[in-house]
Amino acid sequence: MTNKKITYLNVKDFSVSGEEFNLIENIEYGFLETIPQPTSKELPEYYKSEDYISHTDSQRNLFEKVYHLVRKISLKKKFNLINANVFNGKNLLDVGCGTGDFLQTAQDNNWNVTGIEPNEQARAIANKKTKNVVFNTEQLLKFKENSFDVITLWHVLEHIPDIENQIKILKKLLKSNGTLIIAVPNYKSYDAKYYKNFWAALDVPRHLWHFSRTSISNLVGKQSMKVVKIKPMLFDAFYVSLLSEKYKTGKMNVVKGIWIGLVSNIKSLFTKEASSLIYVIKNI
Repeated sequence: MTNKKITYLNVKDFSVSGEEFNLIENIEYGFLETIPQPTSKELPEYYKSEDYISHTDSQRNLFEKVYHLVRKISLKKKFNLINANVFNGKNLLDVGCGTGDFLQTAQDNNWNVTGIEPNEQARAIANKKTKNVVFNTEQLLKFKENSFDVITLWHVLEHIPDIENQIKILKKLLKSNGTLIIAVPNYKSYDAKYYKNFWAALDVPRHLWHFSRTSISNLVGKQSMKVVKIKPMLFDAFYVSLLSEKYKTGKMNVVKGIWIGLVSNIKSLFTKEASSLIYVIKNI
């Protein structure tokens, strides 16, 4: 990407390395880029943390137990979403499926499911739940074109290098009337603006990109796909605000985190700028 870029924010990696990164605004698409970006060899080192919940099923403390309780509720909402937006066929690909809970939910409801998960530990857990239908990232290039009715990326796109090429690949894998569902944090939400460089959903350098409503439309529009619906993920505002409080003050500060999450959700009713957003995208 060669367009002019403007520095937006300087952010620290609070989870693993303590290193600092710049967020650079990409004028063409409207998203922010994490600079410098780790190489493909370096990136796995930034995921080596026991606190990276999506790669484990651990419930060591109250925070993790609440996370898993909320995840159960979210799984039902995600499944209802694909049922409401996919009418022809039941072939599902979940990219970055983590420990496989969403795949398991869909499989239990008679969907034909396939998963992609680069993390070996998470992939092993997912395969135990789904009868070995989860593969490493390289498998993406081995699927036949027009194979899937729906492809989902739940908080995954922000982790993927070379996203322009990745969107091209996903489009090829979708059937002509297929649906792409992408959930990502929204850096224009109230909680993002309140916490600024302490906002946990920035999560540098694991998050390589940081999206707004317009940037997702711009990105998929380049591949002749169209955003047809945007839905908020209201639980995310509370989870992210609680973690942001920890980064900002050194402690969880539950009351303050819940309050900021609540304020963010209330404001999003008017601004449509929720902490995280789900984009329903049609292949046109």
